[in-house]
This record gives sequence, structure tokens and C-alpha cells, in this order.
Amino acid sequence: MTKYKFILSGGGTGGHIYPAIAIANELMLRFPDAEILFVGAQDKMEMQKVPQAGYAIKGLWISGLQRKINLQNAMFPFKLVDSLWKSRKIIAAFKPDVVIGTGGFASGPLLQMANSMNIPTLIQEQNSFPGITNKLLGKKAHSICVAYENLERFFSKNKMCLTGNPVRQDLIDIDSKREQAIEYFKLDPNKKTLLVLGGSLGARRINQLIEKSRTNIISQEVQIIWQCGKLYFEEYKKYQAHNIQVVPFIEKMDLVYAAADIIISRAGASSVSELCIVGKPVIYIPSPNVAEDHQTKNAKAIVDQGGALLLKEYELDTVFETVFKELLLDTEKQKQLSANCKALARPKATQDIVNEIVKLIEKKKGVR
Repeated sequence: MTKYKFILSGGGTGGHIYPAIAIANELMLRFPDAEILFVGAQDKMEMQKVPQAGYAIKGLWISGLQRKINLQNAMFPFKLVDSLWKSRKIIAAFKPDVVIGTGGFASGPLLQMANSMNIPTLIQEQNSFPGITNKLLGKKAHSICVAYENLERFFSKNKMCLTGNPVRQDLIDIDSKREQAIEYFKLDPNKKTLLVLGGSLGARRINQLIEKSRTNIISQEVQIIWQCGKLYFEEYKKYQAHNIQVVPFIEKMDLVYAAADIIISRAGASSVSELCIVGKPVIYIPSPNVAEDHQTKNAKAIVDQGGALLLKEYELDTVFETVFKELLLDTEKQKQLSANCKALARPKATQDIVNEIVKLIEKKKGVR
């Protein structure tokens, strides 16, 4: 049996890292003796998260361009040349069958070099509006797995495959875990649970909202699991109380989703894909600080199909409490949102992406 080798690159945020790890796990299920190497940005969170998932990783000296003029931007050309050279060395030494990119700084030079060395490449675009790295890589990539329809204006239709975003497989059947989840988080089964998600680092504006609205929320017989992010935990842990659990990070995502009745979340691509599978009523509060306003576009793709609610940050002080109370009291609305977002879920996304990788391997074999 042929022993396959794969290089994966994706990082900077959990939204790029976790899809890459999900793809790696599925590749190992499919090819148990495969060799897998990750390539990331040397000072980003993938350098910790990937080894924790059991995979080797090499770092590149690369970062993104900043919007303002600074020393980091002046260093960018040097970092890019260094990363292209190092990528070439990594690829030449490892000899991968396919190179896979899930977005983030490091995937740019790595896949660019793989394309120039005639190695099959696949990119996985998580957003409804592609970032600059994937737009550039898409011109040469052999296969492009997308999570949203209508991306023909960015990528060649012949290369695209609509797969959805990779998600944790333990989210597929969370309904059966509700009792376990209530016990794990020591919740009152007679109260509704609001889950607040700001991403792994946290979201300042969402934290400010919950800080301001927490007393009002609790007065409606609601308990809160508040994931404030590791950047903000020291600031907000003082609000830990009988009906409020403040945590920097949540390890057991399947259980916290099972426990939740209503969810407030940012609208990163991976979060949106996960929340469609989870199928709970969601109020999205997109970050306005991401490139090309990705998060609003991600959320709108669900909201326009009746699968979630959306509030802009500037609306929070005036309408949040009314919108939340109306949703909490309207069980029919909750059921409708759940059903509509579940209809948009793609639970087999990871398997479908690996099927596309297998096609590239078979095509490569046919060329030889």
C-alpha cells in the first residue's frame, strides 16, 4: 500500500487552525500510515494548537500586512522572501503528495511554492467572501473547496467544489448529551441557558454588552455561560456568580452547545458552520474589525435564509435587550431559527474535502 504524505497550512486564528486539524484527522482515518506535516507562522497560536492535536509543525517567519504604515509592513518583503525559500526547502525534503491550505499567513508562501514545484494543491475557503491570500492562491490551485455558493466571481467554477467547512465530529449528535452537559456545567435544568462566545481570544464589545446586560438577563430566569476570551478573563472574572460562569476558553464545546438554549456569537466562518450543525437559536454579532467585513457576510448568508438573527455592534446599546427578550419568550421563533439553520448544515464537509484530496492523488497517479 502506498504511504501518502500531506502538508497542511492554516493559522493565525482558530478559524484557520481547527479546519486544518479536522482535515488531518480525516486523512489519518482514511490513510492510517500517512505522514502529515503542518506549516504555520512561527509566532502564532498554531505552534501550540497543532502539537496538542498530535502533529508536527514547522514555522515560517511570516505575518500579514497591517492597515497602517509601520515597521512590520516594512519587514514584509523580507519575511515573504524568507518564507518562500524555507517553504521550498520544507517541500523538497518532505516530498508531499498534496499540499492543503486553509487560510492564514503561512499558507500563502507554502502553496505558492508548491504550485511552482508542480505539486497538487487544494485550498479550503471558509468564508462567503475570500481573503486576499486565497484569492491569489486560487489562480493556481488545483482544487478549491468552498463553504458558500456564488463564489464564481473569485474562483474558477471548474476548480470549485461546494463542501462546507470542516467541523468537530462530536457536534453531530449533541441532543443526546443534554443531561450530561447540564451536570458537567452544574446548571439549573429549570432555567434557560445563554451561551456567549467571543472566539478564543475574546470579543471586547460582546464582553461589554454582557457586563452591562447581565443583571437584566438573569432577572428573566436565565443562567449564563460567558466565554470572555483569554485576553479579557482577568478583567471579567469578578462577575462569576451563582447564575454566571465566566471562562477564558471552553474545552468541551460539544457539551456547552448541548447545554445552551440561546447563543450569542461572533460570526467567524468555522463558528457559523458549527452553529448550523448545532441548530440552536443564535444572535450573531459580527466583528467589524476583520478584513472585507467577512463576518457580516458569513452571518447574512444564514440570516437571509431565516436561520439566525444579526445585530451590528452599533445597535447593541439600543436594541439588544428587546431583541433578546422577544427571542427568549417566542418558542415558535426559536424552533423556526433552529430548523432553518440545521437545513443549511453540511455535516459531511470534512469527508467531502478529503474526497477532493483523494481525487488529486488519483489524478497525479494518472499523469505519471
